[in-house]
This record gives sequence, C-alpha cells and structure tokens, in this order.
Amino acid sequence: MGTALTPISEAELRDAVAGAASDHAPLRIFGHDSKSGLGNAIAGMALDLSHLSGIVSYQPQELVLSARAGTPMSEIGNALREQRQHLAFEPPDWGPLFGAVAGRGTIGGILSCNAAGPRRLRAGAARDHFLGFTAINGRGEIFKAGGRVVKNVTGYDLPKLMAGAYGTLGVMSEVTVKTLPAPPDSATLIVHDLGDMDALRALRIAAASTLELSGLAHLPPGIAGPRAQTLFRLEGPHTAVTERHGRLKTLLQAFGNGETPGSEAASAVWRRVRDVDFFVHDAQPLWRISVPPASGADVAARIAAEKYYFDWAGGLIWLLSDNALLVRDMVAATGGYATLFRAPDAMRRATPALHPQPGPLAALQQRVRENFDPHGIFNPGRV
Repeated sequence: MGTALTPISEAELRDAVAGAASDHAPLRIFGHDSKSGLGNAIAGMALDLSHLSGIVSYQPQELVLSARAGTPMSEIGNALREQRQHLAFEPPDWGPLFGAVAGRGTIGGILSCNAAGPRRLRAGAARDHFLGFTAINGRGEIFKAGGRVVKNVTGYDLPKLMAGAYGTLGVMSEVTVKTLPAPPDSATLIVHDLGDMDALRALRIAAASTLELSGLAHLPPGIAGPRAQTLFRLEGPHTAVTERHGRLKTLLQAFGNGETPGSEAASAVWRRVRDVDFFVHDAQPLWRISVPPASGADVAARIAAEKYYFDWAGGLIWLLSDNALLVRDMVAATGGYATLFRAPDAMRRATPALHPQPGPLAALQQRVRENFDPHGIFNPGRV
C-alpha cells in the first residue's frame, strides 16, 4: 500500500489527488480512521486528512461554522458549547464501535457518512445542516459548492450529494455547517416493561402528537438493563418542557406511569442510544436497518435477533445477526434498507455493506461517480 499521504494544505491535497489520478492509483481516504470498518473493505494508498484540521470561521450570531475536514468533532463540540450552540442533528461518535478512541471522529467523516443521532427524527439528517464545502475531484481539480450563509442558491445542491457518499465523489478539504442554539432544558420520560409492539405504538402516538419530541427510542430487556425501557425526550425552554412533559404523561397513561430520571442519567442513556454504545463489546455482525416505523417490531421479530433496539420511533433498528440473507430479505419486504455496519473481514468481503439498489438507481449512482471521479480512485469499492 505504500507510505501514507498526509497533506497539510489544500494545495498539497490537490497535488496528491492529481498524482493519484494520473497514475490511476486508488486512495483510501480518512481523517483519524475512526470508522475504518464501516462499508466494504478497501485498499489503496492512505490519504490521511488529519493535518487538515482546525476551525476556519465561526460566527455564532450567523449560526454558521466552517472547519477543515479533518477537524475532530470534540474540538467543534467544545467551541459550540462555549456559545451555547450545537449541531442539531446530534452527530454520533461511532469510533469505539470500530476500536477507535472516543471523540476522534472528524466533521468531514460525519458529513461523508451523513451520520445523525436520535434528534434526526425532528431536526433532520446531517445533510440538512450541510451548507457548503471545498473539495478536490477525481481529476485533481478544486471545486466549491454552497457557502457560508444559511440560505444559498447554487442550482445544484452538491452538499446533499456529498453527504452519504462515503468519500467516493471527492476529497473535502473544508466544510461549512449550520449551527443552532442548544436547548436550555430537557426532560426524558421512561416507560418500563413494554413489549416491542406496544412500545413502538406508544412511540408513534407521541411522534404524531403536537409535543415536538426530540428523541423516541425503545430498548428491549437486556440492552440497558433487565427491564425494557421506552424513551421519550422533550427539549426547549424550561416552562415549555414542564408543560409538555405533563401532557406527555397524560397522553401515555394507558402504557404506564413512567419515570423521569435526572438530567445526567437521561443524557447518559441518550448518548448510548446515539453512539450505539450498547454493542461496543459484541462480536456478532452489527446491522443498521431503516424501515417504516410501523414495521419495526415485525422486522425484528422475523429476524429473531437476540440483541437489538429501536430509535427514530421505530424507523431505525440496530441489530446483531450473522444471517445476512435473512436480514436483507426481511428488510426488503418492507421497502427498507439494511446496512452491514460492522462485521469480521471475511463477512465484509462476502456481503455488500450497503443494501443493493434497484438497477436504474445503481446505474444513476455509477454515472454520478464517474462524473466526479472518472478514474475510480476515491475509496474504490467502499459502497
């Protein structure tokens, strides 16, 4: 694989990519390599972006932050907390799932994976907060899209295209994201001992209400303790949270009284939901499954996994299973999407990480990649 390329400037990054393009040499792109096991296994010259780090511009009053792509999320989080702001899509820290140190994931990696936590249900995905970027395409050319304003008209919304492309369309050197004020207060209601069907029905009832919940998850027995826990999170000004909390308890009274943990305990369990911390030490293959919320309990039951939990009111299932064929068949029957998120190398070589796409869509994706990366040098085979 050779020596890693470690550019320290945009010019050096452009030269590295241009050299790889002229040689048709594949590149394995990463920041701190905190998600090395995500996607199909890839080979190529290591392109290490960790030196392209640092916040370039942060304007709290404009709700805009720009940073180099290799900037750790921990650095960005610290800067936002000083201004009582946050990234509303609640970016997860998946590093420990792949054996990396917590807090080492980068802003470029988060956006490339379109990663979002429990608040996605209300705030949207990472792509919905991605305003602009500077990148190098597969011809070694610098190009830009979007900008440092919340409203931007550019014709094509390339940030949304780059988000979720897993680094296959270009190498981002700088990104710009929207920030928002952090909620001043929050409250979590936990209802115990519900079965999956009842729990997901309660979550859907809450999601359909006017209570504006920012977190809806269900942890079956054995995930966060011996008892099942169904989680409902409210955020906002203190008075509003208190009033909505009372209405939530009334809405859910048929499912049990529930309890309201202290803020530290509540924050801890939502962090674990966000980061999939419950499965850090499990050896079985881990799946990330998106399904219609009404189908979540049935899909989990048909797969018969011993360990799983639900986020996004049942629309997201994190699940352990060795049976790739069963998982994909059960999910496909709902029109859902199953990603092999973490698995041993042998299974990663034999099983596509991303859910197979219909022929026309796969062909369209391939044409887009060829336009951005004609020589196929960026993370080849990862998706």
